[in-house]
Amino acid sequence: MTGLHCRSLSELSAGLDAGEFSSVELTQALLDRVAAHGETLNAFITVTAEQALAAADAADKARAAGKGGALNGLPIVHKDIFCTRGVKTSCGSKMLDDFVSPYDATIVERLAAAGAVVLGKTNMDEFAMGSSNETSWYGAVRNPWDLERSPGGSSGGSAAAVAARLVPAATATDTGGSIRQPAALTNTIGIKPTYGRVSRYGMIAFASSLDQAGVITRTAEDAARLLGVMAGFDERDSTCLDVPVPDYTGELGESIEGLKIGVVRQHFDEGLDPGCGVRVSEAIAAFESLGASTVDVDMPNIDLSVPTYYVVAPAECSSNLSRFDGVRFGHRAENAEDLFDLYCRSRGEGFGDEVKRRIMTGTYVLSAGYYDAYYLKAQQVRHLIADDFKRAFEKVDVIAGPTSPTPAFKLGDKVDDPITMYLNDIYTIGANLGGFPGLSVPCGFVDGLPVGLHLVGHHFDESALLRCAHAYQQATDWHTQCPEDFA
Repeated sequence: MTGLHCRSLSELSAGLDAGEFSSVELTQALLDRVAAHGETLNAFITVTAEQALAAADAADKARAAGKGGALNGLPIVHKDIFCTRGVKTSCGSKMLDDFVSPYDATIVERLAAAGAVVLGKTNMDEFAMGSSNETSWYGAVRNPWDLERSPGGSSGGSAAAVAARLVPAATATDTGGSIRQPAALTNTIGIKPTYGRVSRYGMIAFASSLDQAGVITRTAEDAARLLGVMAGFDERDSTCLDVPVPDYTGELGESIEGLKIGVVRQHFDEGLDPGCGVRVSEAIAAFESLGASTVDVDMPNIDLSVPTYYVVAPAECSSNLSRFDGVRFGHRAENAEDLFDLYCRSRGEGFGDEVKRRIMTGTYVLSAGYYDAYYLKAQQVRHLIADDFKRAFEKVDVIAGPTSPTPAFKLGDKVDDPITMYLNDIYTIGANLGGFPGLSVPCGFVDGLPVGLHLVGHHFDESALLRCAHAYQQATDWHTQCPEDFA
């Protein structure tokens, strides 16, 4: 089977329904591509070929019997942060290299129930801590647009796999931009839904008040399909909200005429690559030609997003990662002298440098004498940033700007400079701090490297973001362009 890898999820669904090919044929074709390009990109940690072919066969039989869910027979991959029963769930860390989950995350359950076929688990920054996919214990992922460059992180494996046409769609997670930034750097769609829209049960926690599951695809239509299956209340997750899930796919065709788009001028400063600024401005102008109007919005506290995030997120990570102690599960040091030695050496051997850095930072800001000065103050500023968004949404329907300050950077360029690396999420972090939905859509290229337009919406208004992205993709062809070596 040739050419199947070039089709979107929705196009593949139509082909399966028309009997052009079977799910087994489709799955095998993509597994062959994963085998051919897997080593080049290092996008996968685990490939589940046997399970995938069995699921594809079951999907074909269900279709023949007139049954099957909304994603019946369609191939996807999961970021290796989601627990999957009987399959290694490593979080990109030596700490969990031998951990095989005994249960499925809620979104894994829901996608499987809809008939999705899982090809494997994708590489990621260790415990989702990173913006370049270089902190993974399994090595860096490479950007298919330039193998010497980063695909972004922490969901770099998912983004690279979709961009290289190894798979049409992937699950991912976003704590400060980890879906949207890699989507921007790889010419894919990435959506982080509203905090609480999608269950976090079975998603290994980094920062519990910020983490949210989402998807990376090539089209807004595909993202709407997946999100419609994943979203919804889950009683097993106390942070998951019981809010009705709209028909994301059905609402895609609604006009955006009259939509008010807010432009945050603080994001068009000296930190933004000039070429990226031009592409983003052109994309905003394209929305105006489609009937939307633009309004400048002022967000005076948005520049405080990065320092606020890097107090709140490490504080929560230091608490969440305390469970990995070498006793109950995870890496255990050999020949420990006593319990204290076991704790110290297990964590020292199991965690990488970036994870250790964030644990120590988080422990410091939560310690006696510093809690009020750092953590409490950061939470207060977090509310100010959220209020900036709320005031903006009194005047506009969607907020637009750049996703990333630069196109993809070379591997190794920023790995020894954590502060510079952290600034890669400067435009995306605000949405996480306020719990708002965010989406990145391809909007052009600079020197052959992709650029993303960032859209933020009201709480629980993912439909507006998907509708905007879909309208833009109907009017442009940036998202159809593929890295030459993977066409």
